[in-house]
Amino acid sequence: MKYYDPQTLDFLLSEVHHLEELLQADRYKAYDKASIDLLLDAVKGFSDTALFPYIQEMDEKPSVFKDGKVTVHEQFGPILKKAGEMGLVAAAMNEEDNGLQMPMLVVNALYFIMEAANNHVTGYLGLTAGAANVILTFGSEELKQRYVPKMLTMEWGGTMCLTEPQAGSSLSDITSSAKSLDNGTYSIKGQKIFISASDHQFSDNFIHLVLARIEGAPAGTKGISLFVVPQNHVNNDGTKGDYNHVDVVGEFVKLGQRGYCTNHLAFGDSGQSIGYLIGQANQGLSYMFQMMNEARVATGRMGTGIASAAYYASLQYAKERPQGRKLQSSGKKDPSIEQTLIINHPDVKRMLLHQKAIVEGCLSLILQCSYYLDKHATTEGEEKNKYHQLTEILNPIAKTYPSEAGKDSVDTGLQVLGGYGYMMDFISQQYLRDIRIISIYEGTTGIQSLDLLGRKVTMNNGEALQLLAKEMETTITSALSNEKLKNYAITLGESSKLIQTCLGHLVPFAMKGNHEKFLADATVFMDLFSTVVIGWQWLKMGLAAVDQSNKTFKAGKLHTLAFFYKYEMSRCKGLQKTICDDSEITIQMSEEMF
Repeated sequence: MKYYDPQTLDFLLSEVHHLEELLQADRYKAYDKASIDLLLDAVKGFSDTALFPYIQEMDEKPSVFKDGKVTVHEQFGPILKKAGEMGLVAAAMNEEDNGLQMPMLVVNALYFIMEAANNHVTGYLGLTAGAANVILTFGSEELKQRYVPKMLTMEWGGTMCLTEPQAGSSLSDITSSAKSLDNGTYSIKGQKIFISASDHQFSDNFIHLVLARIEGAPAGTKGISLFVVPQNHVNNDGTKGDYNHVDVVGEFVKLGQRGYCTNHLAFGDSGQSIGYLIGQANQGLSYMFQMMNEARVATGRMGTGIASAAYYASLQYAKERPQGRKLQSSGKKDPSIEQTLIINHPDVKRMLLHQKAIVEGCLSLILQCSYYLDKHATTEGEEKNKYHQLTEILNPIAKTYPSEAGKDSVDTGLQVLGGYGYMMDFISQQYLRDIRIISIYEGTTGIQSLDLLGRKVTMNNGEALQLLAKEMETTITSALSNEKLKNYAITLGESSKLIQTCLGHLVPFAMKGNHEKFLADATVFMDLFSTVVIGWQWLKMGLAAVDQSNKTFKAGKLHTLAFFYKYEMSRCKGLQKTICDDSEITIQMSEEMF
């Protein structure tokens, strides 16, 4: 079964996000379009044969915790081995670190293919890559040499250990401790929950990145340090050593993504857990933000992959399922004629268009962020700062929109199937369970919305917002000269001004110290801002589509663009009205009133 469209992915990479222009940079001189196409084909083949056929079985036979160990589906053995051999963990790393130095535009495209095929898999790879990258960026040469090589080949797994039972997402309240042993190492003690991919039978060791407080450190986030805490010590010759007393004390049984294990870890309960400081003391959260930001885009990408697979599942069903008859010119149905396929009913077309518009808009957004990351890696000075700012402001949107709109898209896909969508016989219900976690991973929608409104749009006196506005204006200006796109360009310009209207209303509250009022409707602001950003992506796709020689492909893209602007961009005025309403409904609602 189809789970993504290779033609659309190639269109986005080449025509919308300028892959071949990126490949001109010295950093990516090892690649050309032909080699990238081979990579995409190889990962598609891997996904077709080793990933997609097992997604339902991984749900039916989930990870299991017993006697202090986690056992995952047996197919993860060949998957992780092959992924290591293909360099999928090392793909984005620098060549001097034994990486493949691949553009992030390509890396995220490869991971999207795998996530559309089987979203239970890539977390094992991505967390290991992220942890290795933190060590490479901030760790000592000794830490790099000791731990990273076997992480890049997927012989050893990597994790991020942030959340604690009493603190949740409030990292300022973590209590895990680090006691100096006066030999450059630390004794780590504490518990971490919701730790993904932290134990299974197909990895010889796990390298945990753990946030903890050194004794005497300042309170709050200013006193958090970051440590490498291996599950087993590593000998000087690189082999696995003695147990480091990182105990798996439980496995969380999840609603979805049941093949992707999620554990409760205890450090220092059964014996001493030794940790190794990364970088400087009390700078741990700033270091970990590198991995968290990478993980947020990756989470949005995962949501996009799930939504893509769900769209193609409902599309296939709609093309095969006969039901009902089309209305005749009389307004009545003729029972003597054959039933029509449900894809011919206008409301089913609306639902499928909704899915298609969300999926392709989300994918373009993920690739837009990837493009900016690549430009940041290949430019200097003001240009480098520009792409950093653009990456920063889009990061919470790239995590949130595919999570929330993607979830709505998958839910709509169930509706296409009618009663069968609710049945275990069809995979659509699994996709809905799988995607439900995406808006919670790596900071909930509320947290991302606070980050966008409370930090990103105001940082550096609004510099990132102004830069993003210029990027949109460039697209609008180009589209205004095309009669087919002119009205959409005008609508995008008007909708983007609604963001400024909202900020003009809200910022004075922050300036007066009324931050609760300023941030009360941050999630509504996120909805408005995200919708405008996806509208921008669709206008970019429209500009690229008008010159396509394939008439059917061109018509499909322009029709979906029209759908997004009619059904989604039209919501923007209502969102702006809600945000600028002076009533304080949520603030004034007391606990007792509930």
